[in-house]
Order: sequence, then C-alpha cells, then structure tokens
Amino acid sequence: MEKIFWKESVDSTLTWAKEEAKKSVGKELDGALFVANEQTAGKGRLGRVWTSVPGENIYMTLLLMQPEVRAENASSLTLVMGLSVAEAVEEMAGIDAGIKWPNDIVLSKKKICGILTEMQMKEQKPDFIMIGVGINVNQREFQEELRNKATSVFLETGKEMSREELVAKVTACFWKNYELFLKTQNLKALKEEYEKRLLNKNQQVRILEKGTETIGTARGITDTGELLVEDLQGKVRKVFSGEVSVRGLYSYV
Repeated sequence: MEKIFWKESVDSTLTWAKEEAKKSVGKELDGALFVANEQTAGKGRLGRVWTSVPGENIYMTLLLMQPEVRAENASSLTLVMGLSVAEAVEEMAGIDAGIKWPNDIVLSKKKICGILTEMQMKEQKPDFIMIGVGINVNQREFQEELRNKATSVFLETGKEMSREELVAKVTACFWKNYELFLKTQNLKALKEEYEKRLLNKNQQVRILEKGTETIGTARGITDTGELLVEDLQGKVRKVFSGEVSVRGLYSYV
C-alpha cells in the first residue's frame, strides 16, 4: 500500500511532493500520495492557476521515484491518469465521464478535473515523476467566469461523494493502467478505453499555438498520446500537448 501524506493547507501538492522527493533516499517514497484539504497556489497547464476551494474537492499528487519510465514517455502518464480518473468517477458516481484531450475530465461538457505531470531528471533518467490531480467533487458553486466551463460531481449527480473513497478508487485505477503502460512504455493497451471517452474524437477543433489558430478534425490519439488532427485538406498531423491548447469549435469541448 502506498504511503499517504496529508496537510490541511498547502501552497501546491506538486511543490510539496517535489520538496519531499528531493529529501528522500532511493525509492522510499515511490508511490507516495500527497493530499491536501486546500491549496493556496495550485498549478494548472500552460502556467495557469488551479482554483482550490477548501474542504470540498480533491487536491493530490502521486509521486513515482526512479520509475521504469523512459523520459520521452513520461508525458503519457498524464493521459494514463486522465483515463484512471474518468474510470473512477464513472464507477463511483454512475455517470459517463468524457476526456477533453489531453487531460481534462468532463461531465456534461464542463471540466471537473485537471492533471499536471512534472519530472526531475538525474543522470539522463527520470529521478522522479509527479502527477498532480485536482478533482471538483462536492463543490456547490463556481465563480461566474468559470460557471460555463466548470462543474463538480455533486452538481451533476446531486449526491455528495466521499473524497477519501474517490482518492482510493483513482489510485487503484491508476496502478492497474500504469502496469499496462509499463509493459509497452506507451498507451497501446489503453488507447481503446481512452478514445472511447475522447470527446474531441471526430469533432472539429481549434488548435491554438504560438499565436496562430488552425481548424481541423480530431481523429484520435497515437500510441504515445499525441492528438491526431486532420486539416481541411485531409492531411493528418500529430499535435503535442505541451505546445498547444485545443478547444471545440463552438464550445469548451
């Protein structure tokens, strides 16, 4: 069983996990989970802030010490965790969860979860990988500017959910999927389940990168997690998650 560390309030569970990883020896914290009741400086993708309401949601980071993951494959773990969160929410809440590539979990076309993966290298290998997860679980209301694109499990089901049980279910799903990932060092064994939930698939999307915008149709993902996008001329290109923002043509997804 993994070690679980808890704090009432922390700036960011990612920052906390990184500090502890740097102090640890060998693999002693491998699989450790850092969970907080509140974050005061949560991190999102592309430098964004993750709004963290105290007492209602899940804020956690999973730490993998000296993992058997090649550095070039580490970003795929974001998608592994995304699938795991979707599976866990579906099982516990009895509601279909979608994935907006690469790492947003969506209920009723609104986001409930964001995931951020960071890696520290040592001697050209990953020394540790941290996967930060924020899930809107029991939140009742959102700031006005977020209401059209964010929701919670509670708002979609009308039922309060045990955060502790959902953390346990997410991590159980992750270890199952991570084991499959390690066998091939890619998403081959998970691709079907991921694409089944991929809301962008066969939908027109806007790709925002380096100040330019292009329009295409998402066709799925590669074994290494890039989004396949077919342009208006019928040419398919790979889109890498670290470089772009993808939106639906007329909505968030």
